[in-house]
Amino acid sequence: MQGWPVARAGQTVGLLGGSFDPAHAGHVHLTEQALARFRLDWVWWLVSPGNPLKARGPAPLEDRLAAARGLMRHPRVQVTGIETDLGTRYTAQTLRALTARYPGVRFTWLMGADNLTQFHRWQDWRWIMCRVPIGVLARPGDRISARTGMAARVFRAAQLGEDRAPVLARTPAPAWCFLNMPMVALSSTAIRSGGISHL
Repeated sequence: MQGWPVARAGQTVGLLGGSFDPAHAGHVHLTEQALARFRLDWVWWLVSPGNPLKARGPAPLEDRLAAARGLMRHPRVQVTGIETDLGTRYTAQTLRALTARYPGVRFTWLMGADNLTQFHRWQDWRWIMCRVPIGVLARPGDRISARTGMAARVFRAAQLGEDRAPVLARTPAPAWCFLNMPMVALSSTAIRSGGISHL
């Protein structure tokens, strides 16, 4: 790995986790929207060793990190394989480790709307919702299913309106915000299946 990402107490850090197999323009677009609209100081890409909900293993971590760093060039975005160093595989484990290692840093979990749809399948998902604010960014085809999924229903009262997106990162959890945004209809799965450029 290339060292630990840097953040100071009081700063806001958006966490975008995933296999990034491969990273593509949709990830970049989501990240840029999150930085601007949630008023984040940083976004960290957490390139995971592997996704527990996917049966097939991803490409080697070092290859995915190198490709992600080549694609995501922004002074306030750090691409990291920190979960390997932490020895964590699940989001809840990662959040526990990061909050212990970075006291005073305000973390916000970022996800596409497709992940909110199946968020209730994640380990300790209710704890995650109650531990950090969550920024949900719309992706093609997932707007309605995400808003009617179990996590959205259970935590309906914690949803902030889109006009309050700028304060999400400093709002005590549980708090989540669903952003509609201009969308890039790309997925890593489609790219891996062949014939689609990720740039």
